[in-house]
Amino acid sequence: MKAILYTKYLKKILILSCVLLASNNLLAQDEEDSKPALKFSGSVDGYYRTNFSGSPTFDDDGNLLTNTPDPGTAFANQTGFAVGMGNLIATYEGSKVGAVLDLVVGPRGAGATFNTDIVDGIVNQAYVYWNVSEATTLTLGRFNTFLGYEVIAPQANFNYSTSYLFSNGPFSHVGLKADFALSDDFSLMLAVMNPWDTNNITATGEYSFGAQLGFYGQFLNFYYDSGESGGLGTEIDFTGGFDLSDKFFLGINAAYDTNGAADTGFYGAALYPQLSTSDSFAIGLRAEYFQVTDGSESVGDAVTAFTLTGSYTVESLIIKPELRLDSLTDGFLDDDGAASDSLASFTLAAIYAF
Repeated sequence: MKAILYTKYLKKILILSCVLLASNNLLAQDEEDSKPALKFSGSVDGYYRTNFSGSPTFDDDGNLLTNTPDPGTAFANQTGFAVGMGNLIATYEGSKVGAVLDLVVGPRGAGATFNTDIVDGIVNQAYVYWNVSEATTLTLGRFNTFLGYEVIAPQANFNYSTSYLFSNGPFSHVGLKADFALSDDFSLMLAVMNPWDTNNITATGEYSFGAQLGFYGQFLNFYYDSGESGGLGTEIDFTGGFDLSDKFFLGINAAYDTNGAADTGFYGAALYPQLSTSDSFAIGLRAEYFQVTDGSESVGDAVTAFTLTGSYTVESLIIKPELRLDSLTDGFLDDDGAASDSLASFTLAAIYAF
């Protein structure tokens, strides 16, 4: 009888021990999950580009005078083989707070940060954030712009070369922004920042203001600074897109900018139809119209640009062949260095994203 009772007692002890051990493991797992996680991501890209119209121009001593005509847009404007950029993003995520440090090197990175000194030539983004509630997030530091359809990171764009609208707008801001999730379909962002593309400080004591209203995947953006000291002035920008079918997407970008202080500005629009033919391949077109203004008057001829891009994915590698045709009266150079109305080019890019 005692042996039977003792056996039952041992069973209870074993069951209780297993329950306690499992509970400790769950608590330890919860504690581990609640700790901030350090994550790394980024990309590396390079490309080959050649012009069908235009060639390098040299002086009598063989010095390069112009590196062939380029579209006049940001990035991917070298000829021959070239490096895009290396990008490393460190993200430290807690349950409510976190930080992001986004570092870039290479010509694309230098262009994105204006390469004003050794720090700005490396730091693309550096900001901290606080999830005040499920619907509100505060962000302080340097972050990429909320304006426009395209972004700096090449793997996040369908086309490898960039648009005139993207190239003439801001790339990044330094300041404080607040994001509000108003509902499942509506969002609002408000920001106070240094003036346009002032990477470190506001030397004049001026500030800029930004706002974004999101609705059903479409975004209406607003930016304002005084326009002094080379500022952007006032820009209104619409960015969005629609899934017209499971395989066909149409992206849209339109913007209007005016700078009363400098009597300059621009306006334009771009369409981005994209067709996925398989899980690994898609083809897309960017059709853009862009016009520079002087006060309320258009200056010169408008640029029209058509960019046809293929996108083939092999694991984490994206290969993008691209044909581009830009048209602007006397806006480019021909083979002899004379003014030309158009520029046709081909680019083959490879992007590895991790």
